[in-house]
Amino acid sequence: GEIYTWLRKENLPGFFPYTAGVFPLKRVGEDPTRMFAGEGGPARTNQRFRLLSGSYEAKRLSTAFDSVTLYGFDPDRRPDIYGKIGNSGVSICTLDDVKVLYSGFDLCSPNTSVSMTINGPAPIILSMFLNTAIDQQVEKFKDENGKEPSEEEYKTIRANALANVRGTVQADILKEDQGQNTCIFSIEFALKMMGDIQEFFMQNNVRNFYSVSISGYHIAEAGANPITQLALTLSNGFTYVEYYLSRGMPLDTFGPNLSFFFSNGMDPEYTVIGRVARRIWAIAMKEMFGASPRSQMLKYHIQTSGRSLHSQDIQFNDIRTTLQALCAVYDNCNSLHTNAYDEAITTPSPESVRRALAIQLIINREWGLAKNENMNQGSFIVEELTDLVEEAVLSEFDRITQRGGVLGAMESGYQRSKIQEESIYYEILKHKGEYPIVGVNMFRDPDAEEEMATTVELARASEEEKESQLQRLADFQKKNEKEAPAALERLQKVAVSGGNIFAEMMNTARVCSMGQITQALYEVGGQYRRNM
Repeated sequence: GEIYTWLRKENLPGFFPYTAGVFPLKRVGEDPTRMFAGEGGPARTNQRFRLLSGSYEAKRLSTAFDSVTLYGFDPDRRPDIYGKIGNSGVSICTLDDVKVLYSGFDLCSPNTSVSMTINGPAPIILSMFLNTAIDQQVEKFKDENGKEPSEEEYKTIRANALANVRGTVQADILKEDQGQNTCIFSIEFALKMMGDIQEFFMQNNVRNFYSVSISGYHIAEAGANPITQLALTLSNGFTYVEYYLSRGMPLDTFGPNLSFFFSNGMDPEYTVIGRVARRIWAIAMKEMFGASPRSQMLKYHIQTSGRSLHSQDIQFNDIRTTLQALCAVYDNCNSLHTNAYDEAITTPSPESVRRALAIQLIINREWGLAKNENMNQGSFIVEELTDLVEEAVLSEFDRITQRGGVLGAMESGYQRSKIQEESIYYEILKHKGEYPIVGVNMFRDPDAEEEMATTVELARASEEEKESQLQRLADFQKKNEKEAPAALERLQKVAVSGGNIFAEMMNTARVCSMGQITQALYEVGGQYRRNM
């Protein structure tokens, strides 16, 4: 009985229910490092990618977009847009921009993997990315053969590119409504496009790309505690599974294409967030949905908590990030981003990014315990905490079910209210000093000057970069002015007739900009309006 209980709750890494990890061993020769970058125009971000990936054979790129891109706009001289171009992320609006962004990286190489943090306009960016991967392979063919590919050769190149491209697009519209705010299309229409992406992946054998990254990070950063982060994220994941099944997709054709994204903060529950997530997901997928082992495996990315970083005694932030990164590595996360210490104030500088990267290098290359496999399993506190967190998450599932499931709870604003209540509670504890934060509400430097934080230079896109983006957009639209109207009309017809919007968007993105496509889809799919 004890052996059966252990096999049912823990088991070895790589075996159901995958509590200790979805793979038996760590990947040899590849660290979990995946650093986030995006600033200014595509050329500057390309240079940052080269800096971040220079120490690694495997190129694992993670892309941050500016708010103009996140809301589906083109760069413009409008005062509400111009000032945001290229700030806090990279400005992308055309296929040509994406080609510059990933220039020098073979997107179909098994050593290259790209993550794109974008949600509302995710289908548009994804179509540009996949077209970039295809065009790279076409250029390679032309260089090797000295000629343009024939129609049959192009089909083969396209199929091979789609089969080999690796990465993730976030595209999690449920958590946008709950914890972030970059919804641009109506929820129903956004879900339809998510399903269209997954159908396109199935039909074109896109097997190495995750069509959605079901995200708890933004829920946590908006104020949720670790239990709520995990419960809302997993419940969103099961909602996507049920939606895809309702569209007639076989579970094991899309199950392996789902990935997850969590925050790692300072609370003890974060130590076991991966263990609990893997166990709940595996048991539900196997026993409720009858999924294969590949679909039972929950793979997730961790980003250390930006909310745990503070502008007071800013140099202490690296210590917090190091501890959070250790938790993630010990919990067998599949990829990891470590925040830079100055992200409490601004987009990180090259110097602070180098320090953030060094945190992972020191853990993976110098720290002796991290060279071992499966450090946490067998620890009494880790296993007890796993059971307690699992029980708390399942209780939250019951509360969501009582409100009509995820979509029903969203209609009454349950998730947003819960996140806001927990955020306020955290702030009250922090300001009372009951939640100790070194350098903020205890152990404060008596000699520190209050204005010290203002001496950190804020990262901003230059005027030249903004003007360059406006010119690049104008050039692209001029080049395609004859084809664009017909392409947009075809896209709208497909949307109205209930066809696969993403399959048609693969053609539209070759001649239309982000803003043009967004506007065309608003007319047929509706614009997002928050339920008050």
